This record gives sequence, structure tokens and C-alpha cells, in this order.
Amino acid sequence: MMMKNKAKNIGIFHYQVGHTDGVSLELEKWQRGFEEMGHRVHLCAGDLGSAEGTLIKEMYHHIPEIEILNYNTFNKLRDFDAEGYKAELERWVSLLEKRFREFMIEKEIDFIVPQNVWCVAANPAVGIALENVRREFDIPALAHNHDFFWERQDGVALTCAAAIELAQKYLPPRDPKIKHAVINSLAQKELWARKGIASTVVPNIFDFESPPWKKDDYNADFRERIGLKENDILLLQATRVVPRKGIELAIDFVKALDTPERRAILKASGLFDGRSFEDDSRIVLVLAGYARDDLTGSYLQALKDKAIRDGVDMIYIGDMITHERQMKNGEKTFSLWDTYVFADFVTYPSLWEGWGNQFLEALRARLPVMLFEYFVYHADIGTKDFKVVSLGAEIKGRDQAGLVQVSNEVIERAADEAVVLLTDSQARQTVVEHNFKLGQEYYSMDALRDYLGKLMND
Repeated sequence: MMMKNKAKNIGIFHYQVGHTDGVSLELEKWQRGFEEMGHRVHLCAGDLGSAEGTLIKEMYHHIPEIEILNYNTFNKLRDFDAEGYKAELERWVSLLEKRFREFMIEKEIDFIVPQNVWCVAANPAVGIALENVRREFDIPALAHNHDFFWERQDGVALTCAAAIELAQKYLPPRDPKIKHAVINSLAQKELWARKGIASTVVPNIFDFESPPWKKDDYNADFRERIGLKENDILLLQATRVVPRKGIELAIDFVKALDTPERRAILKASGLFDGRSFEDDSRIVLVLAGYARDDLTGSYLQALKDKAIRDGVDMIYIGDMITHERQMKNGEKTFSLWDTYVFADFVTYPSLWEGWGNQFLEALRARLPVMLFEYFVYHADIGTKDFKVVSLGAEIKGRDQAGLVQVSNEVIERAADEAVVLLTDSQARQTVVEHNFKLGQEYYSMDALRDYLGKLMND
């Protein structure tokens, strides 16, 4: 019989919380899971967003000095020589150690859950400082590793002895008091192969039991606010706007949908929920995720340029979407969940994901999904027999702007499948209910509590 753990004061650490990025959303579920198990949870982050917790500004990964430190860790020594880099890293580590000690003492922390800070090292000093203080206080940890530094899309070149030591000793650290959770089986195998560290796969999850997101007095004007009419088709891209999300493939998909032949079918059949589709109805790709991590702004601009070239109706509303509904500069914002209420279809053509929160969100919203079969989907998720509109798993090449492409045949087939799901209410209902039940079975809060219970008891 499994013994119940004594209630703990758990410290959860991440660069930012209370936002719509995948790690923020997932740690929020872990927080709830721990609290439902009887533990007390205290968040600690460099940016709290809409969440409550302890703010340590020096943890934030978008501080200009930290972005420089990051670049000089994983790309090349551009701003320091080797000794200068080491001194700068140690300066930030020392500062953070002091802040972490204060937090641990004030909140009486006796268990920590680092979220991504021991694997991706967006702020390299955080991982070192947190492990040093954990050892000092001699407390156990459960590291939730979403992304590893070696998975960086632009490659990795550890630049000097101090950067190599960081990677070897702290990304992630080895210690009998640290357990590791990863979010997919590929990462589990790679962590063992590279570091000899065993881990448990804990997939992303979602609350499939809470009330569905619905139209209400607050969000009723959402379509009007973003310039859409009732008879327009809204295709939702809810991810962040960064190159690995493959959003250019969603533009190709919408272009294929918005042809005279397919518009004629949509007009003749009407939409799945009884709305008509008229000659002046628009088919609009709505980018609802934020573009803050597109640091140069070049990817968002490349997408806008492509949409204009291809005659695709695309709008970016990331500035109107916040983690929770709120007033911002005198205007109300909408939550990410509000966007799903008014969407007709979800596009999710990610080229790489550690897991894939937006996929679960689409299942939860009972919306059909178009996706590219990225490695983790193919290995861990697609095996569950979800019904999706697939763009396959093969990139054909890149255009002159460096944007990825799949074969035109694949795009055309996907557009045909989407037309059915946009017009045939019975076919659509069969698909979305099938997917919802699978999500409920494999990726629910019950499943998460089971994972966490076993890890805490071990």
C-alpha cells in the first residue's frame, strides 16, 4: 500500500510564471496537483506575470546582460574572454544564491521543483545557484525538464572551460536527492545516453474535467474586436511566434483552403454549426501567441510578408492575449482560452516540440487539428490513435526566405480533409469526441496526480 507523504513546503522555480508559454502553463498544473495532494506550493520566478509568488528579477532570462551571458555560453565568446566570462557568470551566481537563500528561509522550503532551469539554461546562472543552495540546505528535488540545452535549434558550441563545467555539473546535476522528470521518451533516452541519468516520462496534461470554455458577456465581442464577422472562418494558431512552430505551413494550408473550388463547397454546404458561408466570408489565420521570444522580429515579419505574397488573410493578436483576462492600457485583454471559444479549427504545424500543450488545448476545446508530425508527436502521442489532419513528417525544403515547405500534394489533401470537418457536423463531432476521450484517458489531472504521487513517495 502506498504511504501518503507528509505535507511539504514546495518551491517551484522558473524564469517566468503566469504567462501563456508551455512551461508556465504546465507548472501551473503541477502546482495544482501538488496542492490537491496536500502540499503547500510557493512560486519563485524572474517574472510573475499574472501569478502570485516571490519575484527575483535576476532570474529572468530576457535581462539584456543575461541574454549576452546566454549567447556567450552556447554560441561563441563574443563579449568576454574566458576569464571575463567566468567572472560574469560567478557574479550572477553569487547574487542569485543570496536571493534563493532568503526565499528558502522565508518560505521554509523543504522540497524544490526546478522547472527547466537545470536543463535549458536560458539564464545559465540560475541552474548553478539553485543547485548550490539546494546542496547547502540538503533538501530533495524533483526536476521537471522540458527542454535540454543540446536540443537548441541553432546548435550548441560550449565556448570555454566555465561553460563546459556548467553543462557537465549542472545541466542537469546528478545527486541521489534529485529525481528527474522529462516530457517525452526521446528526451529520456538522450538524458541516459549523454549523462547516465535515469528519469521518468511525465507527459504534458490538461484538465479535461473542468467546465468547457464558453461564450459569455466578457468575450462575446472577441470576433468583432479582432475584425471578424460571424460568417468568417477562424483558424487559430495559439502557439508562440518562433521559427520552430512552422507557422508558414499554416499559411500554405489556409491558402489551399481559400480557393474558388473549396469556397464553393463551403458556400453550398454551409458550416458545421449552421452558419452560412458567403461570397464575402473570410478564411482567416489568427496568430494568438506572443512573439516576445522572436527577439529580432524577423520571423513574424517573414510570416506577414509570406501571407501578403500568397494572398492569405492573417492577423496577429498576441498583444491582446494575456494569461488571464485583464485591463491593459485601458483596453480589456482576452485569455488564451477565449480564443478557442471562437475558433473553427486549430493549426499546429510545429516542426519541433518537447511535448505540445497546444495540441491538448485543441482536444480540450473539442476542435479539429491540423498538424505536422514532429518527432515527439510521432514517438509518444500519435501512437494513441488521435484523428488529425496531418501534414506528414517530411520537410520538402525551404523557400528563399528560409521558411519550410512540405509537398503541395500534402497541403492539398489536408485542405480537402479540413473542408469536410468545417462542413460535416457529424464527421466533425465523431473526430473531436474521439480525441477528447483519448486526451481524458491519457493526459488528465488524474494521470498527473498519479505520476507525482509515485515520484514523491519514491
